[in-house]
Amino acid sequence: MNSIYNCPHCGKKSFNPWKKAFAGQLNSQGKVCMECGQKVVNGKGATVFNAVFSVICFALVVFIYLKSQSFWGTSFEWIAFYEVPIVVGLIALKFIVPKLVNAFFFKLEPAIRVDAVK
Repeated sequence: MNSIYNCPHCGKKSFNPWKKAFAGQLNSQGKVCMECGQKVVNGKGATVFNAVFSVICFALVVFIYLKSQSFWGTSFEWIAFYEVPIVVGLIALKFIVPKLVNAFFFKLEPAIRVDAVK
C-alpha cells in the first residue's frame, strides 16, 4: 500500500505527520529522507492550496481593514472593535492551516529545487 508518508525515491515509510508538515512546497528545499538521503517536498496540490489559502487570508485582512475604517458604510461597526484580534488570527491561520493540511493530505514528491553547493 502506498502511503502519503512514503518516500517517493525509495518507497519506504520514513516520514511521520510532523516531518511531513515541515517538508514544504515545491519552492522549498524539502526534507531529507532518513532511508535514502534524497530530498522530498509536498507536491503541486500543497503548493496550490498554500497559494489559494494565502490569497484568501490576505483578501479577508484587506476586507476587515476597509470595513473597520467605515469606507463602505457602517453596517459592520463591531468589526472596528475586534479588528486586531481577527487580523492576528488570520495571519496565524495563514501559517498553521497549510502545515496541518500538508501533514495529513497531499503525497510527497521529489524535490525539484537545485541549490548551489556550499
